[in-house]
Amino acid sequence: MKALLPVLLALSAIASGSVHAAGLSPFLASYEAWYRGRHAGDATMRVAPAGDGQWEVALGIRGRHGFAGLARVNMEQSTRFDVAGGHYRPLRQETVRKALVFTRRANGTYDWSARQAQWTGDVSKRRHAPVPLRDGDMSALLINLAIIRDARPGATLHYRFVDGGRAREHVYQVAPEPEIVEVGELSYNALRVSRVDEGRDVMIVWIADGVPTPVRILQLDDEGGDDVDLRLIEYQGAKPQ
Repeated sequence: MKALLPVLLALSAIASGSVHAAGLSPFLASYEAWYRGRHAGDATMRVAPAGDGQWEVALGIRGRHGFAGLARVNMEQSTRFDVAGGHYRPLRQETVRKALVFTRRANGTYDWSARQAQWTGDVSKRRHAPVPLRDGDMSALLINLAIIRDARPGATLHYRFVDGGRAREHVYQVAPEPEIVEVGELSYNALRVSRVDEGRDVMIVWIADGVPTPVRILQLDDEGGDDVDLRLIEYQGAKPQ
């Protein structure tokens, strides 16, 4: 389930050949979770106001007991954030992973006064060290919200990922044209957005007109095959205006 977290969420609208989200909109979306081509569990994504001008974005995955790989793990990750200077600015993060024989929890704090982020709990020793913060730094979940805001056909998007005690540059490539994506019995005219790592796709999301969350999220394994695949079942929430 490694890099599935960077996969999260909310979406924009495709209209007149462009994608644009004027602001955040609350939603709750339900997905089927597939692992290496087999139905392995279910997932939910949500964005909701958290009071005092703050918001929360979260991804949860519930695996089926007795199924290999992904399905043995239940996971919830959330990021509390606000909007500052046009940026989605992370404030706190919590990650919980549960399996039959363990529970692991990690908490992150983004201290913008001290300009550093730091994680405690079940993270490796080297990732307990503070990470310097720059304006525009985001958690994995917030990068997905930024894609909603920024994606345009043919665009290349650059973000700095600060999450889990580490920092790295992420680059996303937006397809020049929408394509037909089939999810269950439904078909969407959706725009493909791919995260590029060393010249190859490692994460792909598809976004569709009027749907406030990705209609599909696909993480590829190290050899370029399917690994984790989230397919939208239903959603509730206001359309972006």
